[in-house]
Amino acid sequence: MKSSVPALRNLFSPRSVLALPLGIAMLAVLSACTGVSAITKERVAQGETSVQQAQQALGRSEQGALELQQARDKIAGAKSALANGQHEQAERMAAQAHLYAELAVAKSQSDNARKVADEVLASLEMLRLESERNSPMTR
Repeated sequence: MKSSVPALRNLFSPRSVLALPLGIAMLAVLSACTGVSAITKERVAQGETSVQQAQQALGRSEQGALELQQARDKIAGAKSALANGQHEQAERMAAQAHLYAELAVAKSQSDNARKVADEVLASLEMLRLESERNSPMTR
């Protein structure tokens, strides 16, 4: 029985009592860092998806091409920052890539809407001219 008493004393020594909470705290910090990395990876992946969707939406349209290139550059920077462990910069660049991709799509859609509106106005003008030509002059 004497051999178990010193073991119990070592178990409750100040060093042992502090070691357990410190160990748990270290595990929590390490797992939090891993969690941030997973979240950052997800945000970079979402940014990349936005860029790909914008590419598909734009096709060969010239409107929005500059913004799409900026989105590609930002997502490449986000991937590089992620690989270098710069999580905040990676998240920021992924968010910027997403915004540039949305801007590219909006510019392309705006240009398409403008073209359609111009076509409608031209058709209306043509109809107006035809109706003036075909209607008898009233006096």
